Amino acid sequence: MRANHVLQAWRANKQTVGAWLSIDSSFTAEAMAHVGFDWLCLDMQHGLLDYNDVKRMLPAISTTQTIPLVRVPWNEPYEIMKVLDAGAYGVVVPLVNNGEEAARAVAACRYPPDGIRSFGPTRATLYAGRGYVQEANNTIACIVMIETAEALDNLDDIMSTPGVDAVYIGPADLAYALGLPPTGDNNDPIHVEAVNKIFACTQKHKIAAGIHTGSLEYTNRYLEQGFHMVTLGSDSGFMGRLARQELKAARKDTNIEKVEPGENFY
Repeated sequence: MRANHVLQAWRANKQTVGAWLSIDSSFTAEAMAHVGFDWLCLDMQHGLLDYNDVKRMLPAISTTQTIPLVRVPWNEPYEIMKVLDAGAYGVVVPLVNNGEEAARAVAACRYPPDGIRSFGPTRATLYAGRGYVQEANNTIACIVMIETAEALDNLDDIMSTPGVDAVYIGPADLAYALGLPPTGDNNDPIHVEAVNKIFACTQKHKIAAGIHTGSLEYTNRYLEQGFHMVTLGSDSGFMGRLARQELKAARKDTNIEKVEPGENFY
């Protein structure tokens, strides 16, 4: 079976950098994969993607060595099993609140006797190669999101759940849980303290720590802290940010002004 070098890196206490895909385009997915990220995560929760998009975008990522992950919309076993059968090498499960919900996510990722995953890896075997059925349980990454007040109260239960490979912090929803505005890159001391608490718990339980960011500054900050799974940004974010920067520079360098709607040039 094709190795999951990202999961192997986490187990060896090594760090990885990835990105989020929210644009429903196989070409965007392929272009982002060729950038050289360790992993890419297709976002079915908040992005524009549905299963039809995912089944086209996963093969596009497969033109590279980048590991494909999918954030499912909810902790529903059939959603998790479906994207794994399509060739995802890991799932990110949102809004996991306690050990029972973490176990539910793990069970959907694992074939019996370790879980309840139904057999039918339609495309997964094409991507992974021989040995998928025998090795999938130890190769597929189960990543649960920590982003609620209840989850903060149940960190040990969640992280001690057998089969949880990593936890991933959703900073904006975590801010909501802390009574703060939903800011992603957040330097509020209360937010920083919560992030540090989660990270310390991952070290205690020896599982990978992940977090979402929207900037190089915060990516570097969390990599320096020791996070194993850090998101540098998203496809739409990269596109919009560079376009704004270069458009602003072009107008400044040439002293041209933005044309306003309704202007009469005649």
